[in-house]
Amino acid sequence: MIEKTSWETFFDAHAPVYDENVFTKNTLKEVDFLLEELGLAAGGSILDVGCGTGRHSVELAKRGYAVTGLDLSSEMLARAAEAAKTAAVHVEWVRSDATRFSFPGKYDAAICLCEGSFGLLSRTDDPIAQPLSILCNISRSLKPQGKVLATVLNAARMLRAHSNEEVAAGRFDPLTLTTSEACPPREGLPAVTVRERGFVATELTLLFRLAGLSVVNIWGGTAGNWGKRSLDLDEYEIMIVATKTAEPSAAVRDVCGGGNEDSA
Repeated sequence: MIEKTSWETFFDAHAPVYDENVFTKNTLKEVDFLLEELGLAAGGSILDVGCGTGRHSVELAKRGYAVTGLDLSSEMLARAAEAAKTAAVHVEWVRSDATRFSFPGKYDAAICLCEGSFGLLSRTDDPIAQPLSILCNISRSLKPQGKVLATVLNAARMLRAHSNEEVAAGRFDPLTLTTSEACPPREGLPAVTVRERGFVATELTLLFRLAGLSVVNIWGGTAGNWGKRSLDLDEYEIMIVATKTAEPSAAVRDVCGGGNEDSA
């Protein structure tokens, strides 16, 4: 039996309270924004990578789109399935590591929101291969000219928020732009040590390009405050909109390799 990753452990325990987070309260406006940017025809197909409790997937399905929601956490997916049942809509739910999935069909668009596993690293994940693997999997799942919209952590904010003392203590690594900290998944539960990675816009453009995705726009994309605006240095998240223009090369696939298992 494969041991759970630290993030799977965290989200399995956090699932019962996830929808209480303040950043989950703007789903309707966010889906309006997504549909405007993705330019999908009615009934189009959408892949939601790191779908969590399914708030975007279910709302998209309510509006007539064919949605597949993918997540690592079985507890998050259980709540997503319950939400779809309550809304009387069909969503295909898939439990998988975002660095390892592969689908036979092709989607019109993909979303990867609130990090959606992008840069949420296991203890042993490579900080370049992990996000690149996810982008390659998304790219291979898209039809030509299919769009992807993602939000990821802003490294500029991380750099401004951390001190040399925190670097010395191992809580922030300025070389890999990763944080490592113990977070309780909900009140009353023991903390789980998790790693997160931030990104800068130039790096994102390159990573997307390597995966066959051409970046169209980069904006400030903090959850609960989406908008077509310039990135603020203290913005929590970055939003990227990209179009599939090519398949990931064999060389890039070799760099990605398989995901690492977390023994934490």
